[in-house]
Amino acid sequence: MAGALPSRRVFLNHLDSYCGRSIGQYLATCAVGATLESQDEEEEGDENGSDADFPKASEEVYEIVGTLSKPESTDPLFAREIYAVSSREVLLSHLLECEIVLYNITEDASQIEEATWAASALHNEIKTFAKQKLFILISTIMTWGNTKHRDPESAENPFSDHDFRKRKAHPNFVDYINAEKHILKLGKTNKEKFSTYVVASGHQYGAEEDLFHYFFKLCWLGETPVIPVFGDGDNIIPTIHIRDLAMVLQNIADHRPDFQYILGIDTSMHTLEELVKCISKNVGPGKIEKVPAANAFLSKELTQKQLDMLFVNLRMEPIYLKENFNIKWVAEEGLIENIVQVVTEYKQTRGLLPLKVCIHGPPASGKSTIAKELCNHYKLHYVRTNDAISEKIADLEQIVAKERDRVEVEGEREGEDVQEEEGEDIEAAKELLEAIKENMKKHRGHLTDEYLIQIMKDKLMSMPCRNQGYVLDGFPETYEQAVKLFKVEDDEDEEEEEAKGKMPKFNEIIIPEFVFSLTASDEFLINRAINLPEIEVVGTHYTEKHFLQSLKHFRKLNTDDKTVLNYFDELEIHPQFIDIAVYEDFENSLTVSKIIKDIGEPRNYGLTDEEKEALERQAAEERIAKEAQEKAEQEHREAKEREERMARWEEWNKQQEEVKKQELELLEAQSVPLRNYLMKNVMPTLMQGINECCRIRPDDPVNFLAEYLFKNSPDVDWNKC
Repeated sequence: MAGALPSRRVFLNHLDSYCGRSIGQYLATCAVGATLESQDEEEEGDENGSDADFPKASEEVYEIVGTLSKPESTDPLFAREIYAVSSREVLLSHLLECEIVLYNITEDASQIEEATWAASALHNEIKTFAKQKLFILISTIMTWGNTKHRDPESAENPFSDHDFRKRKAHPNFVDYINAEKHILKLGKTNKEKFSTYVVASGHQYGAEEDLFHYFFKLCWLGETPVIPVFGDGDNIIPTIHIRDLAMVLQNIADHRPDFQYILGIDTSMHTLEELVKCISKNVGPGKIEKVPAANAFLSKELTQKQLDMLFVNLRMEPIYLKENFNIKWVAEEGLIENIVQVVTEYKQTRGLLPLKVCIHGPPASGKSTIAKELCNHYKLHYVRTNDAISEKIADLEQIVAKERDRVEVEGEREGEDVQEEEGEDIEAAKELLEAIKENMKKHRGHLTDEYLIQIMKDKLMSMPCRNQGYVLDGFPETYEQAVKLFKVEDDEDEEEEEAKGKMPKFNEIIIPEFVFSLTASDEFLINRAINLPEIEVVGTHYTEKHFLQSLKHFRKLNTDDKTVLNYFDELEIHPQFIDIAVYEDFENSLTVSKIIKDIGEPRNYGLTDEEKEALERQAAEERIAKEAQEKAEQEHREAKEREERMARWEEWNKQQEEVKKQELELLEAQSVPLRNYLMKNVMPTLMQGINECCRIRPDDPVNFLAEYLFKNSPDVDWNKC
């Protein structure tokens, strides 16, 4: 291709897997030799505005080729070529075309045998190599799983790369360590032509997550009040961000070090409990609960391999990386110190972006019905002022109630964990609860904006609303409420901006993405309210007096110079107006359909296995019922047709009998004159002829009788003959 940059071909297996996709995407953006630059040169380049992550026009680039784990997977955009390998001979021919061969065995154990074969097959072709080839095996620190310090006093000292000969694999990872040893051995025979490396990767995280996805998903769904920590949780888990692992591989490709075994881990030494607690705090309920290790085996979402990895306990230090490689770390200190960035990557990569909707409209316009339907469709959280106030009071009462049981709760370890994670201030909760109740008492059960805004803001800032999103029902009502609700807390420039007539900065975490304003005439709304069933009116503001007051209040608020819709307009969140009277739909189903079309597809995990099974069951039941109905209708039609045929047959038979009867009667009626004529004129002559025939005995009696009748018939006039 004209103008193409020179490239260095890199083979990577399973480009559609978590690890393969992340590594391939990164290397495809790298310039060959980029890590050979000194840090000073990179910093100077950054100051001059250059982008070190992408190749310059004159640089050689990495060209990624490889295989897929699933034939039906979509070809990755970063890959130059995808190999559908039909035989080992074909695969070897592709490997020989590549200068660097990466084999990842951390995700699929079946790749161990293929990686071992590939390294051996390439080694057998050393004589044909025009220049050096690199073979890099991406293995796992689980090959250190049973490694112990010989001296118990040095047990706190971390293992380093130079201890790799002491490593002893976890019983379920023996094949991995055998592959490592075999590949390292192959690289020692002729390093100038064929070099091999093993990268013992820590447990990978980042982007869409892999091992820790179980905890991320559990927290994001928000269906459990606490997140489980299996066992004591004090085991240290070596980890590495997936992007940092890709940088380690880039450094090996550029530096081609003499040392063959490299620990691909970050500098953190976090325990399982610390990791789960951090994920729970930043994605989920903020609470953890230690459960017996045996409970982990009951989970359908965790494999035996993943459980082995979660229970590993290794204190390790990546000395070789720190001393020899040029890595611009994404998360050198580990997951906990970079949790905000990691959570953002997780949500963006999996498309788990919150959907935030505000429904605005007059009373009786169907705001609540529409909001609840949207929540059901998109699996969002329904937020209404009355519900939020009740929920806040209940939470505060629960916290205050713990003070009475503090001695008992502190005696339980789980209770200590929960209290510490929540950061509960019982005295502050008690003061706030009393203030809220006093405020409501003074204002006839209503809260002033001072407390209402804070309660609503806390609700929108809660982890469920931040994860999945919300549908806000009819609040805020005024411009001032909107400013207070969505403004950034502790904004130092707030007073200055307000003095200049500017709007304070808004909180992007809770600001709605979609605002729908329902419109209708007063006459339409009054008729709708009048036609509401009595059971829906009792105890609500839809009584005639209260409804007219509410409608008048709404019209006043939305004809002022500054309305809540003006606020969203100023933020470029332009409300979409929907005239509900156009649809003439009491249930607002058509309005909901229109809003869903405007919003688009859901942004969540989709249906759970249980929901899929329920839908499949429902579909099967509906199909069976439909088939039974169709069969019954067919049988009914056939029975009806049979009855009609039998009725027509009987009618035809009756008609035939009637015709025969009429014919017989007609025939008899017509035969009377003939019989009379025969009896009078023919029979006497015939009897005489027969007697005469008996007397004469002619040779031809018939002819004789005929002539006799002819001659003696009284009707025959012989004179005319």
